[in-house]
Amino acid sequence: MPGKYEVSLNKLIQEFNLEPIYLPENDKNIMISTTEVNRPGLHLSGFYEYFDPQRIQVTGKMEFAYLSSVDEATRRRRLEDFFSAKIPCVIVTRGQEIFPEMTEIAERYSVPLLRTADATSNFMSGVISYLNVELAPRLTRHGVLIEVYGEGLLILGESGVGKSETAIELVKRGHRLVADDAVEIRRVSSRTLVGSSPENIRHFLELRGIGIINARRLFGMGSVKVTEKIDMVIQLEIWDPKKVYDRMGMENEYTEILGNKVPSVTVPVKPGRNLAIILEVAAMNNRQKKMGYNAAQELLTKLGMGDDFPDSPANDVKNWDLY
Repeated sequence: MPGKYEVSLNKLIQEFNLEPIYLPENDKNIMISTTEVNRPGLHLSGFYEYFDPQRIQVTGKMEFAYLSSVDEATRRRRLEDFFSAKIPCVIVTRGQEIFPEMTEIAERYSVPLLRTADATSNFMSGVISYLNVELAPRLTRHGVLIEVYGEGLLILGESGVGKSETAIELVKRGHRLVADDAVEIRRVSSRTLVGSSPENIRHFLELRGIGIINARRLFGMGSVKVTEKIDMVIQLEIWDPKKVYDRMGMENEYTEILGNKVPSVTVPVKPGRNLAIILEVAAMNNRQKKMGYNAAQELLTKLGMGDDFPDSPANDVKNWDLY
C-alpha cells in the first residue's frame, strides 16, 4: 500500500533558491508532509478557525500591506499568534523588506524564515507542482518504461518474456529509455501517473546472455530520460494458441494503477514477431485514439456494420475472418 511521504525543507530551499533569513539549528530535520500551501491573510488579522499549521506559509504584498497598516504593538501581537502555531516555515515573496519583529519572533519560536524574489502566485504554483510530485502516492512495478513518439509506454510481463530486449530495439530506433526492471510510479494527479527509475539503477539494462549495459553510455544522452508520464500499459505474454486475442481494437481496455485507469493492450509474444515495430504502432494508435480517431470504427462503418461494435457480428473472430 502507498505510504505517506515527506520532503525536507533543505531540499525545498535548494530547489527554489530561497534566501534564508533565519534557520533554526534543527532545520535539516524539518519535513514538509502536505502539498497544500497557505497565504495567511485572514490569520494575520486574528481569524484562526480554519488554519492548518502543517502548511507552508507564503506572505506576499497583501499580508505585508496589512501588517504595515497596524501599529507596532498590534503587529507584534499578530505575529506572535501566527508564529506560535508551530508552522513549518514562512516564505516572504517579491523580495520584500522584512519587519525586524518578524525575524525576532521567528527566532523565538524556531520557525524558518525564508525569502524569494518571485511573484507570489508564480512561486506558489511552482511549489505546489513540486510538492505534488515529491509527496505523490507511489509504488514500484517490475517492468520497463520507455518513451515512444512522445507516449510513455509501461511494458509489463513475466521475467524473460523480452521486455528489456524490446526496449533496446526501441532505443536503437531513436526512442528514449526511462526505467528498466524497476519502475517507480507516482500518482501526481487524479489523471496523471509519472514513472521514473530508482537513482541507483538509472539507465542500466539487463540483457540475458550479455549482462548489464548502460544505455546512456552506449547510445548517448538522447537515448534516455529521467521521468515520463505513463500513457499506456503494454502487457507482454507468451503466445497462447488457445486464447482469443483482440484483433479489432474497438473496445478500450484499462489497467488500474494507484486508482488511475490507464489504456492497456495485451501483446502475445512468439518467434518472428517484431515487438519494437508493434509497440511503435501501439503508441501512434493510442495517440490517434486520444485525438478522436479509431481505425476499427471507420472500417466497420465502411463495411456497413454500424457503430455499435459489441452487438455486431464482427465481434466474433470467426465472422471477422470472412471480411
